[in-house]
Amino acid sequence: MSEPPYFDLDDLKVSATASLFEGKAGGAGISIFVTRTPVGAAVPLHVHPYPETFVLLEGKGRWTRGEEVLELEPDQLIVVPPETPHGFRNIGDAPLLVVSVHERGEIVQEWLGRDPA
Repeated sequence: MSEPPYFDLDDLKVSATASLFEGKAGGAGISIFVTRTPVGAAVPLHVHPYPETFVLLEGKGRWTRGEEVLELEPDQLIVVPPETPHGFRNIGDAPLLVVSVHERGEIVQEWLGRDPA
C-alpha cells in the first residue's frame, strides 16, 4: 500500500488541541506538532535529545527555554537546543497556533512535571 499524497491534521490528532505528524510515517526525518493552545493554558516543561524549533503563527506566548523566559508574537520562532527544559504558555487573549519541528522521524520526550513560567 502506498503512502497518501498528503496528511490531514484531523487524522493526526493526538488530543483536542494537538496534531502530530511523525516523519517515519511519511518517510521523513522530522516530526511536526501543530498545537492550538487555549488562552491561559500551557505545555509543561519537557526535554528532547535533539533540537526543537517552534514557529508561532497566531497569538502571544511565553516560552521557557532553560533559564530563559521569552515572549513571542506571530511570525516569530525559537530554537531550543537538545536536553534543554522547555515549554510554553498562552499569555494572550486568543488561542496560540504553534508549529513545532522535531529533528527526528519519531518523537522522543521526557516530561518534567513542571509548568513553564
